[in-house]
Amino acid sequence: MATNNGNPWGPVPPPGNRPNGGPGNGSNGGNRGNNGLPPFINSLLEPFLKQFKGGGGGGPRPPVRPPFGGGGFAMPAGPKLAAGALIVFAALWLASGIYVVQPDQQGVILRFGAVVGTSGPGLNYHLPWPIDRVLLPAVTRINRTEIGYTTSPQQDPNSGSISMIREDVPAESEMLTGDQNIVDINVAVFWQIKNAQDYLFNVRNPDETVKAVAESVIREVIGRTPIEPAMTSARASIEQAVQRETQIVLDRYGAGVQVDEVQLQKVDPPPEVIDSFRDVQRAHTDAERIINEAHAYENTVVPAAKGQAAQVIAAAQAQREAAIADAQGQAARFLSVLAAYDAAKDITLQRLDIETMQDIMSHAHTTIIDPSVKSVLPMLPLQNGAKP
Repeated sequence: MATNNGNPWGPVPPPGNRPNGGPGNGSNGGNRGNNGLPPFINSLLEPFLKQFKGGGGGGPRPPVRPPFGGGGFAMPAGPKLAAGALIVFAALWLASGIYVVQPDQQGVILRFGAVVGTSGPGLNYHLPWPIDRVLLPAVTRINRTEIGYTTSPQQDPNSGSISMIREDVPAESEMLTGDQNIVDINVAVFWQIKNAQDYLFNVRNPDETVKAVAESVIREVIGRTPIEPAMTSARASIEQAVQRETQIVLDRYGAGVQVDEVQLQKVDPPPEVIDSFRDVQRAHTDAERIINEAHAYENTVVPAAKGQAAQVIAAAQAQREAAIADAQGQAARFLSVLAAYDAAKDITLQRLDIETMQDIMSHAHTTIIDPSVKSVLPMLPLQNGAKP
């Protein structure tokens, strides 16, 4: 077999006479470049080819001969460089599918836009773009949504320290209470992602959705609460109601969000009337204090009066019972005396005379006169415990 410069397939025709589809044929129907590769591959490899060609023009390169003068096929240098660059590009393309999921994240894998799976923290792999792509939402991070105000960091030019500056947003903070008063409220809502797929695809803007739903629920709850309880005793119940109803609405939307806590940062009247409102509050406080003092006095006096009345009633009842018992005793004694009189009249009359005289003498002042003394009236006073 005839060879040409060691080429067993015959002489290499000049570039202009190569058949269609061969390397370097510019009239191949527009499907191949000068190195026999598709145009889009040529556009990707053009920088590499220019570097290896030393920035030369588009002229044909001489064929590369086998080493050591041996025979065999001699591939042109251009296709070799293109194949090597293509292999490197393919390796880099495949390696681009490696990704890392942080501990607070969850990977959601999309294949041509459709969810095909999730991945946990650590080193993971997905098919390279444009086949697969991955979204990494932070599922364990606690997010804070502010309603009625905004906070932003500000650096002190002198000390360099950073402090948080709060600015009120009246359009969000001013709400109407159940007793037709205006109140200025600042609320912080703390939430986190509980379902990454729902969070990413069920609502267009989950953060703004959480804020809009929470603000709507707060206005509804404040709208049925009077201003005084809202500022004092009903704060905890308002927070619980807002958290519960916000969670119900977000679950109905399928937002994939878990509301952890709602905190009322400030509940005050508008700044324009806050001084007058505080005067009214002080008046209410004084009125409540006076009412409480009156109730305390009532609780002290009424039981004492009831105790005294009960004591008088008890004494009267005891006296009544004693009088009844004495009367009954005297009646029984009279009846017994009458029965004795009927049985023995003389003896009974004599006994009655003696008892009568004894009773009279026991209650009368007694004076003893000695009839033997004629000139002087001797007297022996025996009243008041006098001794002879």
